[in-house]
Amino acid sequence: MLSPMWQERAWSRRADREMAFSIRAGSTDRHWNGFDAYIYEASAGFSEQEFVRYNVSMQIGRPLLVTSRCDGKMLQRLQVPGDVKIVPPGVRRVWETEAPTVKLSMYLSPVLVYAVADAMGIRADRAAVAPQLHVRDPRIEHIGWAAKAELESLEPLGRLYGESLGIALATHLLRSYGAALPSRSPGRLSRRRLACVIDYVREHIAQELSLAELAGVAGMSASHFKVLFKESTGVPVHQYVIRARVEYAGELILREQRPLSQIALQAGFANQSHMARCIKRLTGRTPTTLRS
Repeated sequence: MLSPMWQERAWSRRADREMAFSIRAGSTDRHWNGFDAYIYEASAGFSEQEFVRYNVSMQIGRPLLVTSRCDGKMLQRLQVPGDVKIVPPGVRRVWETEAPTVKLSMYLSPVLVYAVADAMGIRADRAAVAPQLHVRDPRIEHIGWAAKAELESLEPLGRLYGESLGIALATHLLRSYGAALPSRSPGRLSRRRLACVIDYVREHIAQELSLAELAGVAGMSASHFKVLFKESTGVPVHQYVIRARVEYAGELILREQRPLSQIALQAGFANQSHMARCIKRLTGRTPTTLRS
């Protein structure tokens, strides 16, 4: 069965110049809602692509000369790591290289982009993103390197983190390459809604939580919830959950003599070493020193 990334592409053959692709790492099995990312190798050659989702690709391999055609425009230039292309759904893009390369491709579903637009106060008919053959954008680059690190990590930060990257990317695309935004304060969660979410996190601390799940507790869309939660607590959702897990694990370590590996799983960490790194990063201490 073809992966979602391969299903995205509509190929146009040109003799023996068709590019060959192989995936190094991808998010297929991570169940991120509305967002996917893949690290892939591409051979030298030619391909014609049309996406059904918003595609943001970033050069992560060595510099190379690339010819791109998209939306009636053509660009030939040296691509270096961090260079970005943005292709909305339904826009055909032609891509040609003379050498193999390594890319990061990130995909946003139209449903997610429209939900983010609604949370930002943009009408659905204005939630358009313009194609970009080449941009240097520090925010997209930051999200791209973070997605790459998450895909390659043996102990990923989890579903909440991946979905947060997707919403951050959609927000930035709409703000920087889409319709003009109305000026309005994002606001905050009410005390009741915030308390419900915090209680839910504590009660389900050992589970793999998602943005959609926590947003459902608050009674709003995931994109709106993500913004309001950070305004209310001062930290992103995934960071809050990690802090809550560290706090809970610390309580268990202090009052119980069970093996640290059991405590790590009960607190929602992947394993004991994952717990130790998070505790060290947030408290400056190790689980062993906490217990002693």
